Amino acid sequence: MRIEVLKSKIHRVKITQAELHYVGSITIDEALMDAANLLEGEKVHVVNVNNGERLETYVIKGERNSGTVCLNGPAARKAQVGDVVIVISYASMEVEEARKYKPTLVFPDPENRLS
Repeated sequence: MRIEVLKSKIHRVKITQAELHYVGSITIDEALMDAANLLEGEKVHVVNVNNGERLETYVIKGERNSGTVCLNGPAARKAQVGDVVIVISYASMEVEEARKYKPTLVFPDPENRLS
């Protein structure tokens, strides 16, 4: 049996932009992506701490060390610039592998940078 488990999380990052007239997705600073073990195009859940909204989208690589976290397309309606969100990815694995797996957790500073 396979189960879905937490793969990685960027905890409490600020939305820096919201681009309604864009194809879709979330753009994330490449340094944050690397730290969280996220790949471009990977499916993520975005949970808005400010308003409780949850959405599912995919990651686009943003400029490294820019602090960029931008909701694009219709997702832009789910948050405002300055809102704090949690970006979560999951992985499917066998139960025994899941018992040993340790997710990657990233805690950026208030400017969305790594400490």
